[in-house]
Amino acid sequence: MQVQVEGMSCGHCVKAVTRAITERDPAAKVNVDLDSGRVDVESRLSPTEVSAAIADAGYTVKGTHA
Repeated sequence: MQVQVEGMSCGHCVKAVTRAITERDPAAKVNVDLDSGRVDVESRLSPTEVSAAIADAGYTVKGTHA
């Protein structure tokens, strides 16, 4: 799934978003593209759970696409 996220601007943001997701699903594969604000996620988590993890890390989720 792809998640559009606002507020990411640096390597710390990449680590924070990746950690937020992998804490909930250690097997998740996460790829963050800072330029586009896109996060690609392969996970057993639902889009709602992924969005909640990212929001809990302090970032704004603008949308998800399967």
